[in-house]
Amino acid sequence: MLCALGAAVCFGTASVLQAVATRATTPGTGSGVDARLLLRALHQWRYLAGLALDGLGFVLQIIALRSIPIYAVGAALAASLAVTAVVASRLLHVRLSGSEWAAVGVVCAGLAMLALAAGEEGTEPGTDALKFAMLGCALAVLAVGAVAGRLPDRSRALALGLGSGTGFGVVEVSVRLIDSLSPAHLLTNPATYALLLGGGAAFLLLTSALQRGSVTTATAGMELGETVGPALVGVVWLGDRTREGLAWLAVAGFAVAVAGALALARFGELPGEAGPGPARDA
Repeated sequence: MLCALGAAVCFGTASVLQAVATRATTPGTGSGVDARLLLRALHQWRYLAGLALDGLGFVLQIIALRSIPIYAVGAALAASLAVTAVVASRLLHVRLSGSEWAAVGVVCAGLAMLALAAGEEGTEPGTDALKFAMLGCALAVLAVGAVAGRLPDRSRALALGLGSGTGFGVVEVSVRLIDSLSPAHLLTNPATYALLLGGGAAFLLLTSALQRGSVTTATAGMELGETVGPALVGVVWLGDRTREGLAWLAVAGFAVAVAGALALARFGELPGEAGPGPARDA
């Protein structure tokens, strides 16, 4: 759980840095998946710093996924929005209202409930059908990105958010479906390709969402996509369970943590908001 929370700190801080960097780049063509936008963003030092934090967060996420249920990791990662809010209040001089600080507290309370209720990760082996299903989901994320640029603004934001969240969710599940790190096993395991494809596609969609207009809807969609689906997969197909008699506390903690994160969804668009000079110049 400490690793999952550490990953949330890394991802939440990286979001602030990357959002500032992507807003400073030249707008792209409007397509959901814009690889050239990513290349332009790589010239920004803040984006590179964010990538470094993402890399560290990914390592911590893998450790967590190999130790505790997916639903606990997913809720902890959703808390990265609370981290984003706190970091933005310090680095970008953005003032949090009383209700927003309360939402941060709600996220922390939900995570505490989950930490008390979460059991060990499930021991059910993933079937070949589930591995290929994850690969199919990763391909679907790319398809969402390909058509997102043709949608109206609000629908596009939701499509990008759900697409990126689904991609990150594919990564969470795929980590559990890789039971050997031997080269021969990795090369023949569909989950390996699902992890790489899903993570790469999700990152491209998220980069585009951060750069193009308001991404409040996209951020909320991303949190839903990367928490609810993987949690269900973990419980139904991979055997994730809670401590004896504490299933109700886990369900309540998951719902509370995700609800608090969604209440803070506006922090996905902080660098583009109109506000005081220090916030825009950061």
